[in-house]
Order: sequence, then structure tokens, then C-alpha cells
Amino acid sequence: MEVIQGKDYSKDLALTTALPEFLVADLLKCPNLPSLPSVAINVLKIARTENPSVSEYANAIERDPALTMRIITLANSAFFSRTHIKVHTCREAAARLGLDATLAAVMSFSLLQNRAVDTHYQRVWMRSIIASLAARHLAIHLCADMAGPVFTAALLQDIGIIALRATYPLESSHLYSEAALSHRQLAESEQRLFGCDHSQVGAWIAAKWGVPTPLAQRICDSHGEYDIAAPDMVCIQLSGPIADAWLSSNPAQSLVTVIREFETYRGTHTISLRHLLENIQQQLPALADMLQMSAPPLQDNESLLAEAQQLLFRQTLQLNARLEMQQAELASLRQRQDELEERSRTDTLTGLANRAWLEVQMQKRFALCQQQSRIMSVVFIDLDHFKKLNDKYGHQMGDQVLEKFGKTLQALIREGDLAGRWGGEEFLIILPDENAKAAHVFAKRIGERLEKIPMGHDGNVPIHVSVSIGIACLDDGGFGSAGELIDAADKSMYFIKRTGRGGIAVYGERGAPITPIDD
Repeated sequence: MEVIQGKDYSKDLALTTALPEFLVADLLKCPNLPSLPSVAINVLKIARTENPSVSEYANAIERDPALTMRIITLANSAFFSRTHIKVHTCREAAARLGLDATLAAVMSFSLLQNRAVDTHYQRVWMRSIIASLAARHLAIHLCADMAGPVFTAALLQDIGIIALRATYPLESSHLYSEAALSHRQLAESEQRLFGCDHSQVGAWIAAKWGVPTPLAQRICDSHGEYDIAAPDMVCIQLSGPIADAWLSSNPAQSLVTVIREFETYRGTHTISLRHLLENIQQQLPALADMLQMSAPPLQDNESLLAEAQQLLFRQTLQLNARLEMQQAELASLRQRQDELEERSRTDTLTGLANRAWLEVQMQKRFALCQQQSRIMSVVFIDLDHFKKLNDKYGHQMGDQVLEKFGKTLQALIREGDLAGRWGGEEFLIILPDENAKAAHVFAKRIGERLEKIPMGHDGNVPIHVSVSIGIACLDDGGFGSAGELIDAADKSMYFIKRTGRGGIAVYGERGAPITPIDD
């Protein structure tokens, strides 16, 4: 017997990944690969023509009397017949079924003739039958004009499993055990074992038979990610999880997955899952009987759905609790990270920026001023006679003075300014977008505040301090770097210290240094 018959259209497929060469070679030489009789091949040839007709389908099918009777019986079944009027000819049957359902019936009847007495084989086909019923019901609500093609593709979506089992019986014996019900997980295992999944293999075989390319492509994409722009594919892709739930040993738990799948596609909110399951329940016995298969026992869909909703509610609560815990942990980690970052750039004694952070910010702001032609002033401060203060009152008092002075600076600066401790009793303040005159006004406020507010107390005796302040503005000296600007303010500050302390000097103004002072 010829293994693969008909014209080969596999090159027309858009496979996600090409089938591995070893797999193609093994499939082609497999003697047990599913094959189609000549009647089915002829129907497929007609299906590929531009405008196939019911009469052409009927003429091809009537060459097989047994197949003709099964098609007529199917058309008169409760699944397809909505009246009491019986059809008696193949043409009438094909007209009632529609071309797509007739094609699906011809192929399924033909393929099921080759079935062995095998539980898993029966299970694969039963899954496909249930999926086809589910897909058709969904399509009637989401894309009624595509109900026929959707039904056919859903019915044939798992023929690749049969092909892989026939080609690799030893390798696939464990893979296709009855426990492997999730086809998403099954596809992942097939990828690891064969380099592709059964939907791609099934599409390739269907194309080899001569199945119309759109149908083969739907088989190929039947297990892919949902494409909300293609409702016909969503119907096929949702049908598989519904069939898995129907056949599951724990259907209520599996229905939770179906409910979640429904929530991912916005169009299905108008579809009653209860009505869908009832439809399958009503139609499955007749369709299974037509295909000479034993339908699974009937189940209480109302109770199953209620149990599934309870499970979903509990799982949602557990998920929300885990999410809240994770969010709390994440917030704690972020807070900890913020604290560490803050600590890494803060002087622990004064609470101001430390020297490292001041240098980083000076580099960034200097570059920004150059790029955007903006100005910036720096104020360099040194506490006068700080060593004498330490010697007289002790280092603990000195630390208290530094801490109080840091708070004083923090209270005086505006948003966007940056005050920091440069080292010891030296402080640096960055004033963005301020010229030397504005910086001088700011410096005077510091002196005035120090005159009014003591930085410490020796018993009841207040301790006031004075400061020497140097100012440099970016537009007053042609500075080539942030370091040069800081150095200019520093030199101006030293000018005050050497000429009496407790004053303010602006770089470049009369009496202030414009060249480095010999320290």
C-alpha cells in the first residue's frame, strides 16, 4: 500500500520550524503511517479546486457504498438534522452537512477504518471528537461563517499523535501515556524528543495527503498562542483544553483551566460555558456512534461547573495572598535598596550628601550646564576655629555642632539645591541656575542664621560659630571642569580665612583671588 497518497502540498505550509530531516525520512518510510483510500483522496482533490460543489463531493463519495451510507446516517443524526425529514441520497446528505463537515466526515471515517484495538488510540480520537463539537459551538457564536472549517480542523488536530506513535512506537510509549492529558505540556515534550510537536507533524501529513492548505495550516496552529485577531483559530485552540477537561480524571480541576482560558479571550465572555458543555453532552453520543466509538459516560455539568467555580475562587484567593506577600516583600526590598542607596550617598553625622555623592552630582550638573548653556554656583563653607572648639569642648561637642550646622543648611536650601559635607568642618552647596549675586544672598542668610541660632550649648551657655564662605559661578571664570569650579570656590573661602574669617568672597570680584593661593 502506498503510505502517503495524493498530491503533496506540504511546501505551502508556514511551519513555525521546519520538520527535522530525520523525522521526515522516518515518516516517509513508516509502513503503518495513517493513509487515505482513493475515495478520500478524490474528495480532497475536489476540495482544492476553486469552487467545489456538493454534486462533485457526492459523486466521489458514492464510489464507496459503505462510506456513502455512513455519510447519509450522519446527516440524519441529531447532530446535524434539525427536522424530521430524512435524506436518502449522498447529495442531500452532503448538502445538509456542508462541504467542510462532509470533508471532515470522509477523512475521519477513512482514518478510523485503520484503528487498532488500542485504548490510547481511542482516547486520541475521542478527544478530537469532543474538541470538534466544542470548536463548532464556539464558532457559531464567534465566527458563524467559519463553523465548518473550524469543526474540520478541530477534528483532525491530533492526527500527528497517531503518526508519531506509528513511526516511533518505543520512544512514544511513555510519552503518550494516559496521564499526559495537557497538550501544551505534551507539545513541549515532543519538541524535546522529536524536534517538533504533533500539530506540525499532523499538518505536514495532511498537506501530503492533499488537504487544502488553509485546513492544514489550522491543524498546524491548533496548539499555538491565541491570536485575538483570528477568532476561528481561537475556537480551535480553546477546543483542546475543553476536551482535556471532559476526559480528565479530575474534570472540575481541569475546568478551572478552561475558565481561565476563556478569560484570556475577550470574545468568549458572551458564551455560556454551561451551554457549551450541555451541547457537547447532547451531541457526543450520536457523533461517537456514527464513528463507531464508545462515548464517555455522561456527567453532571452543573455540579462540575459549580465545583470548578469554587476551586477557581479558592485558587484566586490563594494567588492574591501570594501576590500580596510578594508585593510586600518587593516593597521591603525596594525600601531596603533605597535605604542602602541613601546611606551610600549620605554623611552619617550631618545627614547631608557625602563627598562622593557631591562629586558625582557636580560632574553631572556641570555637563548639563555646558550642554544646555545654563549657569550654576557653588558655595564652599568652612567653620571658623573648629579645632579650637574641639580642644575646648571636646569632640562630642564638635560632632553636635557639625550635626546642628548640617540641619541648618538643609533648612536653608531650596528644592533642587544640594548641600553636602566635603570633609571635616568643610561643606559644599550646589545652587543650580543661580548666578554669583544670588549665591551671595544665600551665603549671607547662612551668616545671619548663625548669628541668631547657637550650634550648641555648654550648660546654659550658647555656642555660636562663624563661617568663611567662598563662592564661584560657572559663568565667571571660564572653568573647564567641575573640579576647577570647586577649586575656585575653595580658594575664595581660604581668602576669607586668611583675611579675618567670618566673611564671604566671590571668585573674580575685587579683593578675591582669581589665581590659586599658596596654602
